[in-house]
Amino acid sequence: MSGLGAHAQAQQQPVRLARSSNAQKVDVFVGKQLFTSFLYPDTLEKPVLYPLHAANGTVVTRGFPVSPQPGDPTDHPHHLGLWFNFENVNGLDFWNNSYAIPAEKKAGYGWIRTDKILETTNGSTGTLAYHANWTNQQRDVLLEETTRLEFSGTAQQRIIDRYTTLKANTTVTFTDAKDGMLGLRLAHALQIPETKDQKFTDDKGNVTVVKGGTDKVANGNYLTSTGKRGNDAWSTRAAWCMAYGKMGNDSVSVAIIDHPANPNYPTFWHARGYGLFAANPLGEKAFTNGKSAKNLQLKKGESVSFRYRVVINNGAKVLASAQLDEVATSFAKKRVAMRK
Repeated sequence: MSGLGAHAQAQQQPVRLARSSNAQKVDVFVGKQLFTSFLYPDTLEKPVLYPLHAANGTVVTRGFPVSPQPGDPTDHPHHLGLWFNFENVNGLDFWNNSYAIPAEKKAGYGWIRTDKILETTNGSTGTLAYHANWTNQQRDVLLEETTRLEFSGTAQQRIIDRYTTLKANTTVTFTDAKDGMLGLRLAHALQIPETKDQKFTDDKGNVTVVKGGTDKVANGNYLTSTGKRGNDAWSTRAAWCMAYGKMGNDSVSVAIIDHPANPNYPTFWHARGYGLFAANPLGEKAFTNGKSAKNLQLKKGESVSFRYRVVINNGAKVLASAQLDEVATSFAKKRVAMRK
């Protein structure tokens, strides 16, 4: 159930998952339309859902680097679709790893290697469960990941519920860092218009420039559950955050909803105007200018779980805050058995 009431529930469309026979890919269809694909080939440094479509077929994620669209920004090649990882796990950077990292520097980065699809089911809600290992370059396993993805949709809405458990294979420390954990790179139109070039520096001193200028495509905005808008959403805490804008003739929105059972709830929002949209509960030091920190340590055999809901809507109007509050309340009440 979406949390938008009985009317939305009555119009839920059937979900079907189709696993590729010759590629590491699972396609997810809602009704007859492709919603997204779960990609987990060895050529990617992490599994992703890419691309994400609204119910009207509009792609709400950036095409670059897999399928670049005209005018797509080409910064941050590790921003692909919807993903889950973190910048500093026992010193390894899982977040920033991509094909763009030189071979001589790869040892400082981590991989998430999907080794098993555990389950796929069809129905009013489609499910995909998988197992993956968070490893270093030598394939030593730091964490075992078990994730369950639930997909549903109506004529104007798509929903992903993500439930992830990370189990430590050794003592593991998530050192408070800016780049994490559930990330999504928005389509060009959902960026906030920016006239000036912006520079962003990661923890290793690498500088990425995001070009500004006379952008006629970007028209996006952010809104959080606490009322923060635009670039003011960045580094603040809230139960949900929504990116929204005009795409074609429709108003399109993408919302990420935190869950009260998650560590450090409500999460901090690493929501940038250039299109990075992320929920990061473990970036407290970065987001509070060092006033406090949230490091997380797991001893061997211990585990931690994360739960998120992603809601994509299209229509004449953007979802109202009260509607998203209702969705968040519904999600907070949902109980799912998490694998340990």
